[in-house]
Amino acid sequence: MTYAPYEKGVLFYLRMTMAWTFLYAASHQVFVPSFSVIGFLQHTKTFHDVFVVFTTPTMAPITTFLVEYGHLLIGLSLLLGFMVRVSAAFGVLLMITYWFAHMDWPFIENTNNFIVDYHLVYGGVLVYLIVKKAGHVFGLDGWAENLSVVRKHPSLKPLVA
Repeated sequence: MTYAPYEKGVLFYLRMTMAWTFLYAASHQVFVPSFSVIGFLQHTKTFHDVFVVFTTPTMAPITTFLVEYGHLLIGLSLLLGFMVRVSAAFGVLLMITYWFAHMDWPFIENTNNFIVDYHLVYGGVLVYLIVKKAGHVFGLDGWAENLSVVRKHPSLKPLVA
């Protein structure tokens, strides 16, 4: 894929800002021993019965771990430009989940956000990064795509292509 110089700049900027968003969230979760998803998920409104399942004593530690390290891995992947398709896809799923979790239909999080909020915007940016192969712009995906292991095993190509 060929990119115009301005397009490279835009893709790199969007990838870095999304990386920062996920890494900053992870810094408040991974490095804070008392972090738990219970406080947030117990106060969901529209889909409370769906989300409260993840706050049970059995599920809460698993959900907390997945949220903490999911943010960290998505952020690192975007920062390095490695496996951007995979990490951005998981980021989109996470953003849609957060959108539903913040919902007090038809408002999202507060009365200033009617149906659409920043989670959907972030999700759209992540989809754009997938479509434009943003990991190939100043990232490791272009390098990884040319590795002999990827050429020998074509099933690995979608991870970095």
